[in-house]
Amino acid sequence: MARHLITSAIPYINGIKHLGNLVGSQLPADLFARYQRARGHEVMFICATDEHGTPAELAAAKAGKPVDEYCTEMHEVQAGIARGFKLSFDHFGRSSSVQNRKLTQHFAVQLAKAGLLREVTEKQMYSNADGRFLPDRYIEGTCPNCGFESARGDQCDNCTKQLDPVDLINPHSVISGSTDLELRETKHLFLRQSAMKDQLDAWIDSKTDWPLLTTSIAKKWLHDGDGLQDRGITRDLSWGVPAQFEGAPWSGMEGKVFYVWFDAPIEYLAATQEWADKTGGDWERWWRTDKGADDVTYTEFMGKDNVPFHTLSFPATILGSNEPWKLVDYIKSFNYLNYDGGQFSTSRGRGVFMDQALEILPADYWRWWLLSHAPESADSEFTWENFQTSVNKDLADVLGNFVSRITKFTRSKFGEALPEGGEWGDQEAALIDELTTRIRAYETHMEAMDIRKSAAELRAIWVAGNEYLQGAAPWSVFKTDPDQAAAIARLALNLIPLYAVLSAPFIPDAAETMLGAMQTEDRSWPQDVKAALTALPAGHAFTTPEVLFRKIADEEREEWQNRFAGTRD
Repeated sequence: MARHLITSAIPYINGIKHLGNLVGSQLPADLFARYQRARGHEVMFICATDEHGTPAELAAAKAGKPVDEYCTEMHEVQAGIARGFKLSFDHFGRSSSVQNRKLTQHFAVQLAKAGLLREVTEKQMYSNADGRFLPDRYIEGTCPNCGFESARGDQCDNCTKQLDPVDLINPHSVISGSTDLELRETKHLFLRQSAMKDQLDAWIDSKTDWPLLTTSIAKKWLHDGDGLQDRGITRDLSWGVPAQFEGAPWSGMEGKVFYVWFDAPIEYLAATQEWADKTGGDWERWWRTDKGADDVTYTEFMGKDNVPFHTLSFPATILGSNEPWKLVDYIKSFNYLNYDGGQFSTSRGRGVFMDQALEILPADYWRWWLLSHAPESADSEFTWENFQTSVNKDLADVLGNFVSRITKFTRSKFGEALPEGGEWGDQEAALIDELTTRIRAYETHMEAMDIRKSAAELRAIWVAGNEYLQGAAPWSVFKTDPDQAAAIARLALNLIPLYAVLSAPFIPDAAETMLGAMQTEDRSWPQDVKAALTALPAGHAFTTPEVLFRKIADEEREEWQNRFAGTRD
């Protein structure tokens, strides 16, 4: 039994995420976790809400709530939506936890001891009206490049040009609207990433099996321009992990917190500790190589925008601590999922959001489409026409139709129990050979985290059952040889639990429905296809399930296209 530690990039707390966020980290991580559990391996699947930083404060202010209260409420909302999509986290934590505060401060101390932190005095914008330094996103003004009037202090959303607050024309505070701003000196801690450039470079070079998307982004940050730069790890904010604390080997950091991108990845460790504190489990055997984590395979899932932090900043923290923490073994990164000719956007409310999706259709419909169209090698695009076609053809016509057809036929001719009689022939032997080949290919793709290839192979496995049933035609055979029709039906009914087990990582609810219809709890992986197709004997009772997947009508598709053409309220 292997041990798999799996993390998905932790979603930000400021609102409900869209489908692009889902397919870029949490959903493929869940697929992999479910698959490894199905193969009998030990899995620790961790995620959390990312609760610190400027956007949390802004969202809370907009909601008219204290930031801690807002984060607590939104954590519950996001956890509920995750449950709705059947994301099988072992723990869904919070980066504002006590465990994360202590671990973040611990790592900062270790980095200081290693000489990897330095104090930097720099000038930042200060708002006299608000009585505070303003992070870049708290400042808006007119873009000097394109004239867009709502450009932020770090970037113009209209022309995408990177900016500094001092570049803006007529800058003002997002909090108060005040234009009474001035540059003042402030002191911060910087992580000396540049001192670790060669070590990080060698470590990334050793990961020869990583996706090109992952390594190319890391290499760009390491080598382009002036190369890897030192990065500030503190901010002038009130909400976050305090940067001045008892035992800190520095002074003068009162009123500052650690930068959200320093403490957020540490939450992977802290969330596992939260799980342990809740369950009595041992979190260190997953994270410390001196406590048993040396036999763990650690895989991270994320969108490409998160790659620099997980290939450079977070590893710099882990390696720089000089402690025996587990480093990631594989980073599965994704391109972007676009929406109907444009981009999904949380800030602009464009696209289908996770809560809205669940109001329209059950989770499995979305899980299947998103995973079978995962943006692995390039950006992919959600269109309502493609979604409708995929649901109707793959789920309804192929899988759903097979289950409905054979259960209804058997019930009408033999009753609701697997019928006796007949022998297998060449058609059955050919099906077993094809399924054996395809299931081994499916396993290979799943192990490699080739998600679209896995989905395509799974669909082909469903198709094989349909083609067998169409070719064997038990409804015709029954007229002349009822015993042989019974043998065909018995095999085809045994395909249903086999399909359930294989399909469960993609469509867990439908898998449970199939197992329930066949009245079996056996979830063992089909190593031997012939044995799997005789697992339910003659006389074993079954029921005919309700429609496994319904088709999407053209009228529905058009309604949804119109409903989600604009922006979310």
